[in-house]
Amino acid sequence: MGNFRILYAEDDDTLAFLTKDNLEQNGYDVTHCADGAFCLETFRYGHFDICILDIMMPKMDGFDLASEIRKINTDVPIIFLSAKTLKEDRIKGLRIGADDYLVKPFSIEELLLKIEIFLKRSQKPASANQFYKLGSYQFDPANYLVFKQDEKITLTQRESELLKYFLDNKNVVLKREQILTALWGDDDYFMGRSLDVFISRLRKVIVNEPGIAIENLHGIGFRFKED
Repeated sequence: MGNFRILYAEDDDTLAFLTKDNLEQNGYDVTHCADGAFCLETFRYGHFDICILDIMMPKMDGFDLASEIRKINTDVPIIFLSAKTLKEDRIKGLRIGADDYLVKPFSIEELLLKIEIFLKRSQKPASANQFYKLGSYQFDPANYLVFKQDEKITLTQRESELLKYFLDNKNVVLKREQILTALWGDDDYFMGRSLDVFISRLRKVIVNEPGIAIENLHGIGFRFKED
């Protein structure tokens, strides 16, 4: 794991020291930033495999920081660590393009597990030219792209994984807990809310594509329908 670099933004010195120390003991190379503006500059001039961001920070909050990071790099996994517990804050973080959101106080074991999962997924070798037809578009899951001619839509890692899962199971009724377990390894309430956010985003991608739709089957789950 020594080759993996983590960019960690946290303004609480004590928490930052403990978290950074734990991550380094597990073999990660951690760069810590105490404010959002410095973190953004650090990201611009360095290479990082994953970003772990607090939300309430001086100079630039985590939401704005994540938005700027996404403008620079659409692929790098982003995990929020925050004391903000409102559902609306979590949903906002996911809408910005974060891949996950842990509430403080968090378990270092859970954080390590999520980091490991995201790094494994992001380091998977791309399957040779494994494109999917998506209406008039092509979908490249290895590079998180939906494209046709001169039009290109970049997805987040989570969106790409979800779309691929739907396309691998076209016209099949998928239970909500089945999708959650396949993508997150968990099916708790928050993960369910996260799933709804990602499905909403994917629907915007295919909204003008006749013959394909993501159907909501009330009380059951979803079906990716293609005529």
